[in-house]
Amino acid sequence: MRRRGLLLLPLVAGCGVINQSYVEPRRYPLSPSRPDGPPRRAGRKTLLMRLTRGAPGVDGKLLRSVRADGTEATEYYAEWTAPPAEAAEEALRRWLIASRLFAAVLAPGTRGATDLQLETELTALHVDLGRGVARAAMSAVLLTETSQFGTRAVAQYTEAATMPVPPDRPLSPDAQAAGMVAALGAVLARLESDLASHA
Repeated sequence: MRRRGLLLLPLVAGCGVINQSYVEPRRYPLSPSRPDGPPRRAGRKTLLMRLTRGAPGVDGKLLRSVRADGTEATEYYAEWTAPPAEAAEEALRRWLIASRLFAAVLAPGTRGATDLQLETELTALHVDLGRGVARAAMSAVLLTETSQFGTRAVAQYTEAATMPVPPDRPLSPDAQAAGMVAALGAVLARLESDLASHA
């Protein structure tokens, strides 16, 4: 009899898990759009964009925030539709195409000749709850080929931007995502300005 009672305990304990209601996760695209500006004549150089890396801490899809005491928090039911570094790369590619700085913005594996190459890393993407801002940051290295087997660094950039978020606490995932998308858009605008002198 005792053995039967012991066997029933795991079944009773598991009922709470089975009865929990399913929560549909919210998914947000990390895709800031470049604002419309005056028409620009397309540049003559071609740019090859290499794959964007993600710094430690920004490689997960869950929305991240930093509390006032410095501890991190994640929204378990709110995530980006793609890994942040991958999404930031696609956003930057579309942004530069829309800017018309270059004759073409090429992807890895292309057979086309390239004048410049761009290496990027997403270094920050979170909401700073203590300061009430969303923060995004990227680093970039612009390279040019010197021979068939070598490249030379032309310039290096580190850009960061913050955007205010509502003072509501707890801050909704919608507001967190909107703030981070806006902050990334500001970073991409600064990178466009950096690259303009080399186009």
